[in-house]
Amino acid sequence: MERVAIVERPDWREKATEYGFNFHTMYGEPYWCEDAYYKLTLAQVERLEEVTAELHQMCLKVVETVVESDELLAKFRIPKHTWEFVRQSWRTGQPSLYSRLDLAWDGTGEPKLLENNADTPTSLYEAAFFQWLWLEDQIGAGKLPEGSDQFNSLQEKIIDRFTQLREQYGFQLLHFTCCRDSVEDRGTVQYLQDCANEAGVASEFLFVEDIGLGEKGQFTDLQDQVISNLFKLYPWEFMLREMFSTKLEDAGVRWLEPAWKSIISNKALLPMLWKMFPDHPNLLPAWFAEDDHPEMEKYVVKPLFSREGANITIVDNGQEIARSEGVYGEEGMIVQQYHPLPQFDGNYTLIGSWLINDEPAGIGIREDKALITQDMSRFYPHIFVE
Repeated sequence: MERVAIVERPDWREKATEYGFNFHTMYGEPYWCEDAYYKLTLAQVERLEEVTAELHQMCLKVVETVVESDELLAKFRIPKHTWEFVRQSWRTGQPSLYSRLDLAWDGTGEPKLLENNADTPTSLYEAAFFQWLWLEDQIGAGKLPEGSDQFNSLQEKIIDRFTQLREQYGFQLLHFTCCRDSVEDRGTVQYLQDCANEAGVASEFLFVEDIGLGEKGQFTDLQDQVISNLFKLYPWEFMLREMFSTKLEDAGVRWLEPAWKSIISNKALLPMLWKMFPDHPNLLPAWFAEDDHPEMEKYVVKPLFSREGANITIVDNGQEIARSEGVYGEEGMIVQQYHPLPQFDGNYTLIGSWLINDEPAGIGIREDKALITQDMSRFYPHIFVE
């Protein structure tokens, strides 16, 4: 892997506006950056595909194990009154749309799984669409090596998946929702709505705060239309704790992502993977903080429900060397052996490896000057060459 400097497209900001990329700069800081790109080889892309597919199947094995155990559901801090709801989502084969594995890798040795964003992964629009547009423009401008390609079939696979959901599961109308206060989430949901419409699935949008409860216990939109299929960019760990969580089982909604994703979007996944697949080359040793575990010289403490790198602490020889703030932690913690993110030109780099349903579909690369990748870490495009 290499980080290669390149001249920005002169009109990329106008294109971002034209295509609805309204969060390319946030709080005055650049989020999308194209003064450089990451260059991989075809062999490296193939390795990422293999590892992503294998890790995903291992995660599904964890779901199989956890849904059969009251003790483990409790360990994952899934509220008891929702256990049957979560179990049934798995046993009845409720379909998934997408997920993203975060991997530490510099193109040599083995990629290491840091966590699985299986429920509400973001950075999709920029990975699926805007970096592809960048690739086409820069190839057209003669700025990239001959034969440049991108590990990115995301948009095509998303549209195909929505087509499957329509044909196999009867998704005729799909409601989409996210929180009112996130421009990034709204952009991601709008992009997915566009893909669903492309696949012939009719869609409606409403903010999660506007979902109502009908007389018969069904969830409804602002027109009092019953919601039968709902894509939510809203975490299960929040939903399972809210007042209406007692209605989830009987509401008759098919959810994207399904409730079984509450198991593998949870950092409790990491110690479970290590227990079930000890010494696997793509895993890092991990344990529940409250359980007995070997002492480690350098390790990371993560809350079970942390998102966007919040409330993470890195410890080296008993000294805290990095910490991020946030609202998580009361639910419990895991400890994971520290594995350094690779550095390119003084930037710590993280690979987000995407799956659409069960198929690897592309990557997005984020970088930061700090050790912990967070919501404002910069997104850079990539290419691969043979």
